[in-house]
Amino acid sequence: MTNYSGTKEFEGATFVKTSFKGATMRFSDVSGVTMRSVDVGGLDIDSHDLFFGSLLVNGVDVVPLVDAELDRQFPGRELQKAQTPEGLRDGWVAVQSAWQTTVAETPPELVDAHVEGEWSLAQTLRHLVLATDAWLRGGILGVEQPFHELGQIFTGAAEMGFDMSIFRVDPPTYEEILAVRAERQGMVTEFLATATPELLAEERKDPWGGGDWHPTVGDCIRVILEEEWAHLRYIRRDLAHLG
Repeated sequence: MTNYSGTKEFEGATFVKTSFKGATMRFSDVSGVTMRSVDVGGLDIDSHDLFFGSLLVNGVDVVPLVDAELDRQFPGRELQKAQTPEGLRDGWVAVQSAWQTTVAETPPELVDAHVEGEWSLAQTLRHLVLATDAWLRGGILGVEQPFHELGQIFTGAAEMGFDMSIFRVDPPTYEEILAVRAERQGMVTEFLATATPELLAEERKDPWGGGDWHPTVGDCIRVILEEEWAHLRYIRRDLAHLG
């Protein structure tokens, strides 16, 4: 099967009576694609960026429908957009409870299992350590080097010039991962316990240093919540395939 990687040769192209049956697109830009009179039976789309735009199916923007259904499936998810300290605290409690259930119910033999190249549960928990380090320790608290060596960096970070020497090369044990994860969860809980509306409104620097965006403290917490809910959905999706 032909593998196209890093190409822009299809931008603006028109495909007529062409079969893409069984094709896989990963880390690809399909924004603005128009499909007419197409067979989409079994089409599977998974995009974290879905909620920042629109997706029209037969003229209907399905993004609000998907968002509402995910809120139904994951009680408390709607609080990732909360604007008050109380709402963010409740949202944090909800997502940590959901994570506790998933971690507790995952058989030991599946914690390192993968589905089609996606992160395992162990790697996902390491990535959430990284997210907490970036947005709480780096973004909010201003720690100069906020990252724990155990964190799981995102795909493409090395090509972006990120210092990969921060992180361990040898994989940590699952027990080590759970210990650091619990420590980072405790940091968020402790911070939110005393957060005030005035603190949430304070501006901070983007911890990834991109663009001119100056997130508020509240924005940083909401990113942490979004990361937690998104990766919970991903890992539950994958574990369902493995179970």
